Amino acid sequence: MSHVGYGCLMALDRDHVLRSAAALLTRKSTATMDEVARAAGISRATLHRHFAGRDALVRALEALGIAECEAALDAARLDEGSARDAVTRLVHEIEPAAGLLAFLYTENQLFEGEEQNEGWARLDERITALFRRGQESGEFRIDLTPVWLTEALYGLFASGAWAVLEGRVAGKDFQFNIVELLLGGALRREES
Repeated sequence: MSHVGYGCLMALDRDHVLRSAAALLTRKSTATMDEVARAAGISRATLHRHFAGRDALVRALEALGIAECEAALDAARLDEGSARDAVTRLVHEIEPAAGLLAFLYTENQLFEGEEQNEGWARLDERITALFRRGQESGEFRIDLTPVWLTEALYGLFASGAWAVLEGRVAGKDFQFNIVELLLGGALRREES
């Protein structure tokens, strides 16, 4: 076996470990490194060769989550069509990563201090620009800031993912519930 092939195998194993860890931690955020290793079908020693500890694993999951969100933002074509349609596409595209985002959302150390990944700022900037575009086009309320709408969207992604994971909300309703609540608001409006 060549060294190139071995490197690819290691990369595939690392991706498998990350995805197994993400799947487990989205269901059980307090899972131990032993449980993560078992879920990935590897030994704890192998897990430690990939990730020195829980913090290193969480940081790798953060990088994966940011990459998946950036890919979802690209796929959602945020600059095309109406802002409302772009938000709907964004929720649809991000849904597969929502469980991982929900887990990351609870990992406070990711959002404190100088070590904060600048990927979060890139995501914030792109989503905030979408809400600003919607306000400028007259589609969205202007009494709620684009920053607040962005934070609300993250919160809805997390709570929606948890509700689906726990079986309290049907997975098929994820997109509808988030888009309708975020864009419609909770106030009932009189029919004109």
